[in-house]
Amino acid sequence: MNRTNPNSELSQVARLRARAVARLTGPAAVPQALPVPGDAAAALAVIHELASSPSTAPDALALLHEFQVHQVELDLQEEEIRRSRQELEIALHRQVQLYEHAPVSYFTVDGDGVLREVNRMGAALLGFDRESLRGRLFDGFLAADSGRTLREMLKRVALGADAQSVELQLQGAPAEQRAVRAHACLDPAGGGFLIALT
Repeated sequence: MNRTNPNSELSQVARLRARAVARLTGPAAVPQALPVPGDAAAALAVIHELASSPSTAPDALALLHEFQVHQVELDLQEEEIRRSRQELEIALHRQVQLYEHAPVSYFTVDGDGVLREVNRMGAALLGFDRESLRGRLFDGFLAADSGRTLREMLKRVALGADAQSVELQLQGAPAEQRAVRAHACLDPAGGGFLIALT
C-alpha cells in the first residue's frame, strides 16, 4: 500500500507557495505562513467589502495579495502537471517503440491464451497482419504437442513460477514447421502473459 507522508505534502505546498510569493514580489518578501484561500468568488466579495472602507483597505490589499499568490500557485501546479504529463508521454512512446520494433517476436495473451497484442516481428513470424491476429488463440499457431507444452508453461507461470522457457514448433506444412524458443512471464499490467519467441 502506497501512503504519502502528510508532512511531506505540507512541505511541498509550502515550497510551492514560497515560489509563488517570490514570483510576485521577489524572494525577500516570502512570508512565514500564509493561509490557504477558499472559494475565489467569496474571496473577491470579501476584498470588495474590505476595500470599500478606509479602515479595512489595508486588509483588502493583504487579501488581494494572498489571492494573487494562490493564483500563481495554481499556475505553477499547472506547469508541473504539464511537464510531468509530457515526460510520461515521452516514456510511453519509447516503451511502445521498444515493443513494436524489438528484434524478437512479442505476444501478449490473456489467461485463456487469446492474443491481445502482437508486435511487428510476431505478426511477420506468424504470417498475418496484426489486426487479424487479435482475438485468436495463440496455440492455434502451434503443433498439437507444442500447444499443450505452452499451456502447461503458462499454468506454471500463473501459479507463481519465475519466467519460463520451452521449445515449441510453429504449425505449418511438415516442411515448413519451425522450432522456436518461447519465454513467458506474467503481464505486469495483469490478466495475462507476455510471450517472446526467439
